[in-house]
Amino acid sequence: MKICLKCESPISRGWDCPSCRWSPSHQAGFPLFAPGIASGFDAYSASAHDRLPQVEESHFWFVSRNKLIACLLDKYFPQAQNMMEIGCGTGFVLSGLAKNRPEMAFHGAEACLSGLKHAQKRLPGAGLYQMDACRIPFAGEFDIIGAFDVLEHIADDRRALKEMHKALKPDGGIMITVPQHPWLWSKADENARHQRRYTRTGLHEKIKAAGFAIHGTFSFIALLLPFMAASRFREKGQTNTFKEKSTTSTDFFLPEPMNRVFMRVCDLERALVRVGFSFPAGGSLVCIAKKQPKENKPQ
Repeated sequence: MKICLKCESPISRGWDCPSCRWSPSHQAGFPLFAPGIASGFDAYSASAHDRLPQVEESHFWFVSRNKLIACLLDKYFPQAQNMMEIGCGTGFVLSGLAKNRPEMAFHGAEACLSGLKHAQKRLPGAGLYQMDACRIPFAGEFDIIGAFDVLEHIADDRRALKEMHKALKPDGGIMITVPQHPWLWSKADENARHQRRYTRTGLHEKIKAAGFAIHGTFSFIALLLPFMAASRFREKGQTNTFKEKSTTSTDFFLPEPMNRVFMRVCDLERALVRVGFSFPAGGSLVCIAKKQPKENKPQ
């Protein structure tokens, strides 16, 4: 169900509210639900989206994360019919999932219009919206909401999780990935404009507080964690070869032989996660949670 962001009334046709007559403005064909941040904001630079497509298709981190998300989608949500990705960026994750699950309807939300323009090229049939993750104009609409390396950019991540809860169907769930281990904080996180890195316990607490039950949590980039930690703490100016999620394409550069080796290591990690193995530590965390069923009221 669509809802009006001004008066919270349900909207049945288009985006024109029948109660207060509010409707979002449009730009480049996209409805703008948070126009003040459509051209970029402090937590993310709009120009980053223009550089990402150059590396997403081949870089081990992006490719391996996509494969892991697709694997867990099939494992935990085999019957899902639709999905919204919050912070869909250039549409790389959604396009991969759409190829794997063509029977599903996919939707993408992104604060920056620059990302949506790339996403539209990759997913011409998807519903795409410019919005703030802390004000989602849907209620009870989606089977799954994904947020892949997004929460760490949001100052009020608790509110964003509650908004996701509201937008899900009663039996819906979330898939979340975040950077793990505050002790790994470095200049790379500052370059990527992260607000925080997460502990497993801290992420669980926030997800549960939003009304979810945890169904699975896994560390990834686990076998490569020593390389990542060494890279984070080694002083080499700007020649760091493992700036995990920075905002410039040069920060993703790896020699091709190393990229191939890292890809194979991540394939091994994914095979272990598929059978339920959870590494105790890793560069990132993925968490799957579902809405808590409402307790039956006493007669």
